[in-house]
Amino acid sequence: MSTLWYGLKQGIKSIIQNKIFSLAAIGTITACLFLLGVFYSLLTNFQHMVYNAESTVGIIVFFDENATQAQISSIGQQIKARKEVERVDYVSADEAWNRFKSEILEDQQEMVSVFGNDNPLANSSSYEVYLKDVTKQSEMVSFIESLSGVRKVNSAQEAATGFGSFNMLVGYVSVSIILLLILVSVFLIYSAVDMGINVRKDEIAIMKLIGATDLFVRLPFIVEGITMGIIGAAIPLVITGVLYDNVVRFIVSHFSALSGWLAFVSTEDVFRVLIPLCLGIGVGIGVIGSTMSVRKHLHV
Repeated sequence: MSTLWYGLKQGIKSIIQNKIFSLAAIGTITACLFLLGVFYSLLTNFQHMVYNAESTVGIIVFFDENATQAQISSIGQQIKARKEVERVDYVSADEAWNRFKSEILEDQQEMVSVFGNDNPLANSSSYEVYLKDVTKQSEMVSFIESLSGVRKVNSAQEAATGFGSFNMLVGYVSVSIILLLILVSVFLIYSAVDMGINVRKDEIAIMKLIGATDLFVRLPFIVEGITMGIIGAAIPLVITGVLYDNVVRFIVSHFSALSGWLAFVSTEDVFRVLIPLCLGIGVGIGVIGSTMSVRKHLHV
C-alpha cells in the first residue's frame, strides 16, 4: 500500500511539475479521441440510416389461389420461425386494394369508380417479410419458394446486394480509421511522455542503482499515463456531447423536410458506447505510452 500511495503521489506531482509535457500529452489524446468521437457519431448515425433504408427492402409472398387460411397461417408460422426474420406483416386483399388506390390511383378517382365495390386484387393477399440482414435475402427467397401453397415471391435482390456490399465497405473503412487513430495516439503519447522521462533519467538511474524494483520505478509513470488518459478522454467526451446534441437539434429544426429519412440515433445511445470506448482507449494509450517510454531507462 505504501508503494501504491507513493506511486499515486509521484504520478500526480510529476504531472504538475512537468506542465508542458503533460499538457502536450493530454492535448494529443484529446485531439485524437475527439476525432474518434466525431467519426463514431457519424458512423453510428450513418449505419442507423442505412438500417432504416434496409428495413424497407422486403420480400412479398403471394399464395396459390386455392390456398386455405390454414395453409396461409402455416406459411406465416414457418417464415416467422426463421432466425433471420425481423418481422412478418400480413396484407389482406382489401388492404392491398386500399393501398393501391391511395398510392397509385390517388388522382384518378374516375378509374376507382369503375370497379365500384369489386376488388380487382381479390387474390392478392400476401405476407411482407423483412429481414434483420438483407444479405440473407437470397437464401430466404429460396426457402419461401419451397413452401407448399406459395405462388410467387417478389424481392429486391439488387438493392439487398447493394446494401450488403455497402455495409461491408463501411465496416472495413471504419475499422481502418479507428486503428489508425489509436496507433497515432499511442505514438504521440509515447513521444510526449518520453520527453518528460528524459528529464528525469538520472533520477531513475539512481533509484535503480540503490535497489528500486522495476514496478516501483514504473508505477508513478503508469499513474501519470492513466491520469492523463482519463483527462484526455473526458474533455473530448464533453465537447462531443455538447456538439452532437446541438447539431442534431439544428438539423431537425432547420431541415424538417428531410426528417423522413434523417433518423438520428439518440445522444444516450451514442454515448452509452462512446463513454466506455473513449475512457478505455484513453487509459490504454496512457498505460502503453508510459510503459513503453520508461522501459528503456530501466536497464542501468
